[in-house]
Amino acid sequence: MTKKPSNPHDAYAREVLSRAADAASEIRVNIDADLAARIDFDGMVLVPGSFITEDLRSQYSDVLYRTTIDDRGAYLYILIEHQSSSDQLMAFRMLGYVLNIWRRHLDEHPTPQVLPVVIPMVVHSTHTGMRWIAPTQLSDLIDLDDSARGLLSRYLPRFEFLLDDVAPLDVAALRARDVTPATKLMLIMHKIGPGNPHLGSDIMEVVDELRALLDGPSGAREFDILVTYLFIVGDVSVTDLQPLTDRLGPRAKEVVMTTAERLEARGEARGEARGEARGRAAGRVEMLVEQLTVKFGSLPSGVTQRVQDADADELHVWARRVLTAGSLAEVFA
Repeated sequence: MTKKPSNPHDAYAREVLSRAADAASEIRVNIDADLAARIDFDGMVLVPGSFITEDLRSQYSDVLYRTTIDDRGAYLYILIEHQSSSDQLMAFRMLGYVLNIWRRHLDEHPTPQVLPVVIPMVVHSTHTGMRWIAPTQLSDLIDLDDSARGLLSRYLPRFEFLLDDVAPLDVAALRARDVTPATKLMLIMHKIGPGNPHLGSDIMEVVDELRALLDGPSGAREFDILVTYLFIVGDVSVTDLQPLTDRLGPRAKEVVMTTAERLEARGEARGEARGEARGRAAGRVEMLVEQLTVKFGSLPSGVTQRVQDADADELHVWARRVLTAGSLAEVFA
């Protein structure tokens, strides 16, 4: 139950929603205020693993939190759906996931008399803009005519999941949401990122949200996650993002350059970003070799080779050390 989602859209969403504050903000805007007041959002604890079956992990990802409602044990379960078409059987699948959550709970608490409540939510977020049209209630999947349904209603299972269908919302509506910067930007990047040849200009609409993200306690890390997603799914290059990084400052520029180089080394960046990353990495190698030579004289062949074989993170560290180091050993310590 520990495998990561295998597509970048759901992986990005899971990365964001695995932080309690970001997940809490997404849940709050989708439930009744009276219910929200009863949930201990500050006490949310992420439960490791996934409840999605192996055959569907390329299509969805999920997060589960343990908390309390009115001081009674409870779970908050979020499934992220990024497919362009609605899953007709999602209500059935969600019931299965809730049952698996209860099974795990019973394994951990072998002698309970009651079960904790599970609030199940599906976040439908895709750039296609297609609305969710599948049933959210399990009973709607059961094949009965209206007269038989009335007669059998007391025997039909009552189960419904909470749906946050953000797919048809535009960027303005997403910006207006009362959620954390990371959650808001994740939903917006799902909307404008994939295959967008105008992403470099479109992203300027959310420069304020990006600045708020960067200014947060884990700003560089969260910005790196966002940029990584864009380089993997978007038709964008470092040059395309230059107007953005010019507005956001040197820290954003460093993250963009380092991310592009890292993805290039792993072979995950798309077309133009790969070429630019190669060029920038070569430029960093050349600059560092020149700095080392000016400061310490002719370099041993092993030092030059070490610089040429280094990854982007190592080059960044050494370039900072060379400014104050008194010897080659101090640079590469």
